[in-house]
Amino acid sequence: MKLGLVTYMLAAEWDIDTIIRKGAELGYTGVELRTTHKHGVEPSLSRQEREEVKKKFADSAVKLVGLGSVCDYHTSDPEELKKKIEETKAFVVLARDVGAEGVKVRPNAFPVGIPREKTIQQIGRSLHEVAAFAADYGVKIRLEVHGAGTCHPPFIKQMVEIADHPNCYVCWNSNMTDLDETGSIDNHFQMLQDKIEIVHINELSNRYPWVRLFQLLQGKNFTGYCLAEVGASPEPERFFQYYRALFQAYQDLAKRL
Repeated sequence: MKLGLVTYMLAAEWDIDTIIRKGAELGYTGVELRTTHKHGVEPSLSRQEREEVKKKFADSAVKLVGLGSVCDYHTSDPEELKKKIEETKAFVVLARDVGAEGVKVRPNAFPVGIPREKTIQQIGRSLHEVAAFAADYGVKIRLEVHGAGTCHPPFIKQMVEIADHPNCYVCWNSNMTDLDETGSIDNHFQMLQDKIEIVHINELSNRYPWVRLFQLLQGKNFTGYCLAEVGASPEPERFFQYYRALFQAYQDLAKRL
């Protein structure tokens, strides 16, 4: 497994040059650029600006793993849904142009007054459309296990099954809601494991069963990126050093157990 970072929130104020320099120095070899942050990698970039971003990462030791959009498809407003799908497609084109492997999308909630199954169907169909579009650009669509209610892994599984497209993947998000009634993540992980393509990890000191997660990832021979998505710190470099050490210690422990 490789360690990288999400620019939400610890690196939110870093520009691209800082992300690349500090990432390389601190051993974070991949990055997902969350939209709206200082790096400024947005669909509004010109062709020349896109080429400059692509070259910076291509010439560095840090891989542009993906773009972290906030596109979601649960709205009950048809025009808003269409807008979100078109925004996703704009991020896909941007990803292709800057050399990013994928685009992260997410469910975010179940709208009040709308049957849950209807929303799941809508999200799944929307995922199929954007995944098919992205496949033509060589870009992966990654559905984050996210949102109030929608983060329940069985719902994510339904969305992915309805999408029914090989270019629709899952971003495991390390939520406490991953645990079932027995306190285990095993069943929920296993129902999504064939689609897990990237992993968000957060506060490694919390109660989440990190060692078990790493065992499960090792068991599926996961060689992708675990991306640190953590809160801001007044000493980000120092925090990242400790975080990397704990990440490695958990992996080593997972191998021994």
